Amino acid sequence: MALWRTNGYANTTVADICRAAGVSKALFYFYFPRKEDVLFEVGVLSTQAAQLAVHDMLAEPYEIPAVIDAALTTLERSMSRNPPELIIETILEGYRHEHRILAGEQPADPGLGMFTELFDKAQHDGKLAADVDAHRLAYLAGMLVSEGARHWAAGSFGDRSFTEVVGADIAAVVAGYCK
Repeated sequence: MALWRTNGYANTTVADICRAAGVSKALFYFYFPRKEDVLFEVGVLSTQAAQLAVHDMLAEPYEIPAVIDAALTTLERSMSRNPPELIIETILEGYRHEHRILAGEQPADPGLGMFTELFDKAQHDGKLAADVDAHRLAYLAGMLVSEGARHWAAGSFGDRSFTEVVGADIAAVVAGYCK
């Protein structure tokens, strides 16, 4: 991450990463087929931090919008530590990863949905109707997060926060989906 922040993503090579980490290229390639896979894993770690925020809030009485805001705030804090180029590249790599899954080139990661646990629990608790496809709703919310992160990094939200804009988008989808 430090190399990418300093040199830029495109200018950082696998050799640079290996040198900085003190590992051989063989060890790097044992764990990661490409440097893009490292970037994807960084995105996964940010998503997991947001999932943990969701999980922790669901242990107590909760409201869906508050849980969504907490997850988005966690993700926004993580993103704010990185240059826009890196955020955009991470999102694009996530799209490529999803394409490889859809093409059957690699197995799906069922644990990557940021809001799956929230919507499943909300449905179980009667906060979402029984006929709502909670997994599809979580997928749609995840798409809004990805697109929102890309647009936020590009500066298209002006002085509005990522959490404010994307939270409102997700709230509109949840409200519309639950009618």
